[in-house]
Amino acid sequence: MKYNLDIKVASKKAWVDAVMADFDQFLLDHADCERKASSFAMGMVAKYPDRLEIIPELIETAIEELEHFQQVYQLMQSRQLVLPNKIEEDPYVKALLQLCHSGREERFLDRMLIGSVVETRGAERFRLVSEALEDPDLKKFYKMLWTSEAKHGNIFVKMALHYFPEKMVYDRLDWWMDREGEIIDALPIRPALH
Repeated sequence: MKYNLDIKVASKKAWVDAVMADFDQFLLDHADCERKASSFAMGMVAKYPDRLEIIPELIETAIEELEHFQQVYQLMQSRQLVLPNKIEEDPYVKALLQLCHSGREERFLDRMLIGSVVETRGAERFRLVSEALEDPDLKKFYKMLWTSEAKHGNIFVKMALHYFPEKMVYDRLDWWMDREGEIIDALPIRPALH
């Protein structure tokens, strides 16, 4: 069953062109994104240890994201790329987080839905990268990632539905998808996941 909503603003072809023109830079950013995604899931465990029903799924998601980081790092090594000393701030995620409610329950819901939104955008972009790549191994890798990100987009909504009424979750998720489209549309095009 699909839980997440589709994105409302498609990525521009110019973004795909930028990624293909500087794929090494994209890989460096992609590695950072996988580290941050793993950290986000574990951060949710640390912030909400009382949410017992979702802790196993959050841990599993964190492990999967860390495995993706490992796989991207292996790709980087094969291309003789070195991890940067500093993880750069992601303007996309920063803009999303600035729109979060501040109350504990409202913020919990928003963070779960932001998780879904980010993963759903990741799935769309990994699909575009997979379709644009010529190397069959890279194509296969990004297709696998696209599937995984789509699954994670569903998981965060499913987890939110444990604690909040369906109408509340989907009304807020629809609101988030509108905001996400505005944010992604306003960001400069660069060889980065967001």
